[in-house]
Amino acid sequence: MSGLRAVEEQLADVLAAAQPLPAERIPLADAHGRTLRAPVRAAVDIPVFDNSAMDGFAVRFADVADAAPGAPVTLRVVADLPAGTAADPKLAPGEAARIMTGSPVPTDADAIVPFEDTAGGLADSLGSISVLRAPRALGAHVRRAGEDARAGDEVLPAGVVLGALQVAAVAACGVAVVAVARRPRVAVISTGSELVEPGAPLRRGQIPESNSVLLAALAADAGAEVVRRASVPDEPGDLDAVLAEVTDPRSPRSAEVVVFSGGVSAGAYEVVKTTLESTMTFSKVAMQPGKPQGFGRLPSGALLFGLPGNPVSAGVSFEVFVRPALLLMQGRRVRDRPVLTLPAAADWRTPPGRRQYLPVTIDRTDPGAWRVIPATSGGSHLAGGLGRAEAYAIVPAEVDAVAAGDLVDVMLIS
Repeated sequence: MSGLRAVEEQLADVLAAAQPLPAERIPLADAHGRTLRAPVRAAVDIPVFDNSAMDGFAVRFADVADAAPGAPVTLRVVADLPAGTAADPKLAPGEAARIMTGSPVPTDADAIVPFEDTAGGLADSLGSISVLRAPRALGAHVRRAGEDARAGDEVLPAGVVLGALQVAAVAACGVAVVAVARRPRVAVISTGSELVEPGAPLRRGQIPESNSVLLAALAADAGAEVVRRASVPDEPGDLDAVLAEVTDPRSPRSAEVVVFSGGVSAGAYEVVKTTLESTMTFSKVAMQPGKPQGFGRLPSGALLFGLPGNPVSAGVSFEVFVRPALLLMQGRRVRDRPVLTLPAAADWRTPPGRRQYLPVTIDRTDPGAWRVIPATSGGSHLAGGLGRAEAYAIVPAEVDAVAAGDLVDVMLIS
């Protein structure tokens, strides 16, 4: 469609303007959800020492190599090793130590016999034991020091998000402080004289304001710190005042990214467009929803995003343009959402000459044959349907229509 920018062109301008933020060192206890800016290297071996993988007995393998139910081997128990002990008892031939899972394996032992492979098990585990089954091999049930990582090894690379599994790995390798990207500071400003706070009485022509709630939550999900969420009427003076406040360079909470919703289209009261026409570039992008887009940068370096006012348009536009910028600012290694290719469960229309981002749900009734179902009828104003969406079906501009059974790319967002 003539006069429209490609999605890739618009995104390239955004990513060229976004810059990685400085790193900061923080305690691991505060690092969940943050992005590593430097690799984490193990401070200790994982495991730290040879330890038992079973509750049972630390033995000399040669003593029990021939043990069998018809030819048991009797050993004398000379030590008891609970988890956390520092003891390293001597084991002479014919001797064993009772040992619990995670306890250090004695230097003289080279295998573990589980309780269930002895005649008396735990109930008869001190004094002497009768081993009924030989360990499968030398070193059986022994977790070797450093078999997962050695001190100095890279455990996690820079650019990784510290989720629950990652912070556990960092803790396990003995690291207490990590270098992470500072969170991008984001202000969200929703524009429109028709907007009122959710729950407030509505007069004719008014609607509950939801875009700032949506965009602030999406920003937080992308790792940002939301420093301000505001709604202003279609009055240039009001917008100027809020923008000056949230980007005041004297403030330590000055926003590095400002996301506007509404006021960027071709109407008579497009307050973002009229107020910031010398600072932002306003374009028409070959996508649906989200055709009108604004982008620019203040002299301070703060990025300005002008997103359409319809809720689905705002959500899609954030996903396509704002989220990648926020992730780049944090140094994320992976900035793309997971994409599946799934069959459509129904027919739907597509816009001529524009890439479609349709909110969808995934029918998982048949685990071996997931299907894509539109979450809305396609209207960019349908905020209720957006709440049901767990993905966006992405349909190329050259596709005229989607029919049931057609394969479509599905970008997961939840």
